[in-house]
Amino acid sequence: MLHDNLILILVLLLGVTLLVMVGQKLKISYPIFLVLAGLLIGFIPGMPPIKIDPDIVFLLFLPPLLYEAAWFTSWKDFYEYKGAIFLTAVGLVFITSVAVAYASVAFIPGFTLALGFLLGGIISPPDAVAAAAVLKGLKIPKTVSALLEGESLVNDASSLIVFKFALATVATGSFILQDAAVSFVSVAGLGIVIGLAIGGIFYAIHRWLPTTENIDTVLTLLTPYFMYIVAEHFEASGVMAVVSGGLLLSSQSHIILTSNSRIKTVSVWSALIFMLNGVVFILIGLALPDIVNGLGPEYPISNGIAYGVGISILAFVVRLLWLFSTSKITGFFNKKTRIRYQDLTWHSLLVIAYAGMRGVVSLAAALSIPVMISEQIPFPLRNLILFITFVVIFVTLVVQGLTLPLFIKFLKIPEAKHKLSEQEQVSQIKLKLIDLSLDKLQADYQYQCTHNELMVNLKAELQHSLVERKDTLKAYKNGEIDKKDLKAYNEIVLDLIQVQRDELHHLKSNKNYDDDIIRKEEWRLDLEELSITSSG
Repeated sequence: MLHDNLILILVLLLGVTLLVMVGQKLKISYPIFLVLAGLLIGFIPGMPPIKIDPDIVFLLFLPPLLYEAAWFTSWKDFYEYKGAIFLTAVGLVFITSVAVAYASVAFIPGFTLALGFLLGGIISPPDAVAAAAVLKGLKIPKTVSALLEGESLVNDASSLIVFKFALATVATGSFILQDAAVSFVSVAGLGIVIGLAIGGIFYAIHRWLPTTENIDTVLTLLTPYFMYIVAEHFEASGVMAVVSGGLLLSSQSHIILTSNSRIKTVSVWSALIFMLNGVVFILIGLALPDIVNGLGPEYPISNGIAYGVGISILAFVVRLLWLFSTSKITGFFNKKTRIRYQDLTWHSLLVIAYAGMRGVVSLAAALSIPVMISEQIPFPLRNLILFITFVVIFVTLVVQGLTLPLFIKFLKIPEAKHKLSEQEQVSQIKLKLIDLSLDKLQADYQYQCTHNELMVNLKAELQHSLVERKDTLKAYKNGEIDKKDLKAYNEIVLDLIQVQRDELHHLKSNKNYDDDIIRKEEWRLDLEELSITSSG
């Protein structure tokens, strides 16, 4: 049995990897392509039904996905846009849940208000991974990506709290708004406290115990699971625990991790998150046949599709109206907010609204609905809720995801005029670092800089770099560097890096040079190439 399961897992991982390669060849974002591939594979005759255990998603997949998102979220941006993030991650989730609840009661036969809120809690949180994958490489303002990232960190918690209250209401038949509001604050607040507490424990372990890069990497893999499981054990929000703890440790990464640990940790996490995301999205597609089979004759597939498409349109309209209204209202009453979001044009708001794609959290929440309320009473309309959830995921992820790049290209979003370009920021930062290094040499190592030949060369090299950076910044400010020149420069540098890499490969056969030295030089070239390609 273990042997068969292991083979199945290995085949799944290999299949995901190959499908992602095909998706890259076809220039389709891998979440979209994997969902479509899973759909096609699931309907192959003789294919065994795939049942997704929601506990696996919530316990195995969700903690590391949230932790990785929190780790790479800019705390500065998160704090700067906290007002807008809170409005979308909490306010928009509740407004969407209310709209879906009343619309479901009005248009879907047999739906009660409690079931409507249950469906609203399920489909209200957009999936950050899908949006990030689709938006990767597209030219969008920094504010847009910051708001989408910040929203995705918090909206899962608020939507799951709505879901749990609605689930309890369906089971017990009672709902008290005041109790629900107090419980929401306590569940989210306790989750934050637990996340910060466990984050503090792991901070102490990293900081004051004798760790290595391997130990540091393993600790980062364990951290989100401890945060999530402990918080859920005390009936707090595991999502908020992982997010708050992740933000804390991320802000202290320069203290608790060495350079080697950071390099290894990022490499390991990059591969892990890639595989987790790939498995999750293909499982979404593979789960559809089982969901369709459970729909039953009382609700035809055509009706379920119509309900799902209608809910998807409603969720998009509510999101659009909420974003435009809150941005205008807060900007009207608060001058600081208006200045902070001055590059958040109507183009950007449309992109944020259109990037509201649903994914794995919505499907896992729907699958966690119990089959039976009690031994005699089945859960009402469970299979229909599951099917509607999948249709919403398909419409928002596949349809919106495939058209989002074209939508952004059509909008022609204006660039933020009051912000420096990425290249100018890099030049300014490097200029500050070089200037600081020269001041340090002058203050503390003046004698060695005149009597040590190596230090003389280092100082000359830094001074040359200082002049070079100043000239580059001056050219940027005067508009002497256009996009064509920059593109040509980057292409030439990449070509030079490739020539150097080829030479290093040839030097491996030369007995005068150790392999570990050559590998270090290869790593340096990789970092140089990454600095160019990531800003391209």
